[in-house]
Amino acid sequence: MGRVTTRRRIAHLSSEQITERPDTLVVEEPLEIRLGGTPLTVTMRTPGSDVELAQGFLLTEGIIGSRDDVATVRYCRGEVDGANTYNVLDVTLAPGVPMPDVDMRRNFYATSSCGVCGKAALDAIATVSRYGPGDDPTVVDSAVVAELPEQLRSAQKVFASTGGLHGAGLFTAAGELLVAREDIGRHNAVDKVLGWAVEQDRIPLSGTVLLVSSRASFELTQKAVMAGVPVLAAVSAPSSLAVDLARQSGLTLVAFLRGDSMNVYSRPDRIKHS
Repeated sequence: MGRVTTRRRIAHLSSEQITERPDTLVVEEPLEIRLGGTPLTVTMRTPGSDVELAQGFLLTEGIIGSRDDVATVRYCRGEVDGANTYNVLDVTLAPGVPMPDVDMRRNFYATSSCGVCGKAALDAIATVSRYGPGDDPTVVDSAVVAELPEQLRSAQKVFASTGGLHGAGLFTAAGELLVAREDIGRHNAVDKVLGWAVEQDRIPLSGTVLLVSSRASFELTQKAVMAGVPVLAAVSAPSSLAVDLARQSGLTLVAFLRGDSMNVYSRPDRIKHS
């Protein structure tokens, strides 16, 4: 498995002097996900929890619906010298699970800053979820929601040493942290969390809150909907498409979550203000 962090020598400038010193950086490497030997996507990610990342990605793309849909997941050897780089992961679907149509719209390149870059059109990612959150009766106290960012930050061990990672955390409605993951790409952090839920056979994620340390984009909102998450919270701003999708699907979208202040953009009935 590749390293999560690396060291580089830098010149540190201050008002008094220039000092050469080592600096800790987060590692960014490509991960190619193959489906039955056929390349599906390449994403720039931080190594670690790659199987979770792949399964979370397949879930949110509508290719699988549960762990039972996956037969095997394995790393592939390199094509040059046969060494295992741990940067190519091949997923074999279970018997009876149909392969997706792999065309130019699906065989896209996902950068660490934008998971939907390269897709032909918005229609190509408007996948219908098997687990719509609209009927989920979950109610969360606003005081519980306000405490989640600090819990997530405390769980981000690599962020503490590098300052260069996004975080995603899955919580119960009572505020218990179920899992937290970090990655250079915010969409990868979410896929790792949702892939954990696939592994734990917890899909759909009824009764949970998904917190992201970034803005709430359309893509992250779609991932929450695809996993059946009833509440998505973000520390930063939402996009207009994220709000539209949340309202359409019945997802509660909370953003600008800072201290005890927050904006609720859809389904405010799920947030109890005490």
